[in-house]
Amino acid sequence: MSPGRIGPMELRNRIVLPAMDMNVSEDGEIEEREVAHYAARAAGGAGLVITGACAIAFPHGAASTKEPGLSEDRFVPGLRALADAVHAAGAKLCVQSTHHGKVARVDTANDRPLLAPSPPTGGYDMSALVDSTPDELRRMASATAGKHATYREMTHDDIAWLVATWADAAERVARAGADAIEVHVAHGYILGVFLNRRDNRRTDEYGGPLANRARLACEVVRAVKDRVGDRLAVLVRLAGEEYGEDGGLTLDEAVEASVLLEAAGADAIHVTGWGRNPFDNFTDGPLPAQVGAYLDNAAAVRARVGVPVIAVGRVLPEVAEEAIAAGRVDFAAMGRQLLADPELPNKLRDGRAEQVRPCINCYLCVAENFFDDTPFCAVNPALGNETLLPLRPASATKHVMVVGAGPAGLESARLLAERGHRVTVVDRSDRLGGTLWFSALTTPDNERLLRWHEAEVARLGIAVRLRTTATVESVRALRPDHVVVATGAVRPRPDLPGGDLPHVHTGDTLRALLLGTATAGEGGAVLRTLGRLGRASGITRSPEAVRRLTRRFLPVGKDVVVIGGSLVGLELAEFLAERGRRVTLLHEGRQLGLPMAMPRRWTAVKAAGAHGVDLHRQAVVTRITESAVEWTEGERSFSAAADLVVHADGTCAGSPLADELRVAGFAVDVVGDAADVGYIHGAVHSAWEVATVL
Repeated sequence: MSPGRIGPMELRNRIVLPAMDMNVSEDGEIEEREVAHYAARAAGGAGLVITGACAIAFPHGAASTKEPGLSEDRFVPGLRALADAVHAAGAKLCVQSTHHGKVARVDTANDRPLLAPSPPTGGYDMSALVDSTPDELRRMASATAGKHATYREMTHDDIAWLVATWADAAERVARAGADAIEVHVAHGYILGVFLNRRDNRRTDEYGGPLANRARLACEVVRAVKDRVGDRLAVLVRLAGEEYGEDGGLTLDEAVEASVLLEAAGADAIHVTGWGRNPFDNFTDGPLPAQVGAYLDNAAAVRARVGVPVIAVGRVLPEVAEEAIAAGRVDFAAMGRQLLADPELPNKLRDGRAEQVRPCINCYLCVAENFFDDTPFCAVNPALGNETLLPLRPASATKHVMVVGAGPAGLESARLLAERGHRVTVVDRSDRLGGTLWFSALTTPDNERLLRWHEAEVARLGIAVRLRTTATVESVRALRPDHVVVATGAVRPRPDLPGGDLPHVHTGDTLRALLLGTATAGEGGAVLRTLGRLGRASGITRSPEAVRRLTRRFLPVGKDVVVIGGSLVGLELAEFLAERGRRVTLLHEGRQLGLPMAMPRRWTAVKAAGAHGVDLHRQAVVTRITESAVEWTEGERSFSAAADLVVHADGTCAGSPLADELRVAGFAVDVVGDAADVGYIHGAVHSAWEVATVL
């Protein structure tokens, strides 16, 4: 939280909102909705707010008609309104400037050739798209009007035009009253592709050695610095490394380029990363799955330059604190974290770190950029709709009973208590979390959301009654004014020959075994006994402890068949394969991993295969025996050995309790999977729909 300086710009702290495209501008002009988004992050305490990509030659070189433009004076008023709003909240504004080059979808849609240093060779490996739905493919294609890209190798006249256009754009940013401009030299955009050997095969002074490949970026930075350097800080966003293909930028090259860019006038280097094939390694970069993914690269740059270095790439608060304190970096950019909780800086400042709502790394926000659409957040429904906050106090205090302590129930309880209602949560389990607890086994980021909800329940003084089954009589005994039913989805056993065998489990029965709450007949006696021992010892209180323990000891046979390859089945199959099991995944549909967001889905399918999961699409299960599962694919029949069968299919909504309570005269709302199966995103958003108006 210490103040910092970048060039002529003084910042109140070291927290930066990096560029994340919102896709809400109108024909290049910034509108009220976009201003509200950035103003909320500024009011939340960020020191520096960086806009999403803004096209220096809009609409030429733009990736979307919904991104802000910098090419005409008509764009200045919107930029000025944004600067004023950010300043009023105490933060500084940086405008990211770019030309998207060979990924400028607006040019393709309008039959303009894409600018490139050299004609591209080869193409993307798009095999991952087998797990994208026809609707998703249609939406992706619509961004380019379904047209194929053509390319033009940049001439010296093109290069001179680009440099002059960038300087003109910077002048408009300065006139709008912003504090900084960021020059984008990464992510496959025009300056970034000049910098790497794979895309730049020129033989003139802009190709060959690194100094030549960096020449265009340096010329742009120098022109911008000459034009506005006394009024704006000049930041450069640079990939510390490119992933996935030979010939991409290496760390050593990035460090040398940073030295050259500093000499050209850069006031700070913002170190990112780029996965060169978005359909294969998007989760390597620019939106990495690994915490602190680019910190080492940023530290390597920091060791060679004299200007501040900004680290990005899942830089969580505790990671940022350690890196800044050690002098490895100077500023921490937190993108998805500030989408999930814009108040993160203020909460850290006030010593309320436990109240920071965590990003669960689900990629729902960034997936929308593939469709040229507006990001939304699984855990923060106010993203893109800042008018939802602050929460409106309840007009009359009620006693609200929430049945179910999963994500929908806990979020409903939190919101209701924040608004002033008296809330009682009941759940038949012995712990908070419901399916969120179980999902944290296979998806560790979900445990952070669980711990946050537990802390919020304690902070707000919400009454909790565990090991309590809700019935009409037990609800009546508590005399609530309103009931919110959040009992989760129904997970039936497979309606197949052999579906009732003891080694066949649903998600519910498998969870009961792991938690030591299984009843007689659910699973083998050994599993039930070990689960109860784990429960008695306290080991099964922690998903992290269960994850560690099951890597060393997992009392199921070697052969596992998972039926259903949607979100739960796919993650569970990888979890078991990581623990040495021979896993066969059978999915009746064409696409695996639904409804995961596309980038995460592609990575999950790839990871499952890498761990040895035998993946089968369009597989129709016909029978389960004591030792095998049988299925067909078209006209062919197959069989796989199975010591354990997990049925992760057929999940459906259902809330018979709600119907019974309504008949008994109670006012009832249903949220989460009990109303409509939507996993964490659906749970949280449905809770807001109910709890913010009750």
